[in-house]
Amino acid sequence: MEDNPGKKSLRNLLLEKRDNTSFDFMKIASEKMQKRLKKMKVFRDAQKIGAYYPIGSEVLTQDIIQELLSIGKEVFLPKVLGEKMEFRKIVDFSSLEKGNFDIMEPKENCQVDNYLDVILVPTVGISPIGLRLGYGHGFYDKFLADYKTITISLTLEKQIVKNIPKAEHDVIIDWIVTEDRILKTQI
Repeated sequence: MEDNPGKKSLRNLLLEKRDNTSFDFMKIASEKMQKRLKKMKVFRDAQKIGAYYPIGSEVLTQDIIQELLSIGKEVFLPKVLGEKMEFRKIVDFSSLEKGNFDIMEPKENCQVDNYLDVILVPTVGISPIGLRLGYGHGFYDKFLADYKTITISLTLEKQIVKNIPKAEHDVIIDWIVTEDRILKTQI
């Protein structure tokens, strides 16, 4: 996907900001987000949940995934296939292997299901109205354009920015969960 220069420089700035977050702070912030997720009816009621395995300085989702599996929820992680992305069910972390972009992805034999109740979306930056800045590959925007579902961005408070340049293909995120609050982006 074509990336505009405004998005590219904002992405670099926000990634640098997030990369400078200490691991200890990220661990505490991730735990707080996990607690906030449990307070959300839309998340608690979901049976089929899309998540992601963190890379770099992303919010640590391993404990969220582990807890979901232990309480009997169905957990799906993304797998990139060429220009597209699909979600595959995992039963535990041994269902994962290193895939594209060195990201842990479900193995080939994991069942595909793109009709999920809610998806946790990785985020570099986001505006209060739910305009998300990802890594610029467009996988989530393409996927969410085809499969309408409830979306939740897990992000640090400092990654929320007033304005993000909007492209035609950008999908608005429904909820933002930070270490400090839960924010509903649309009515």
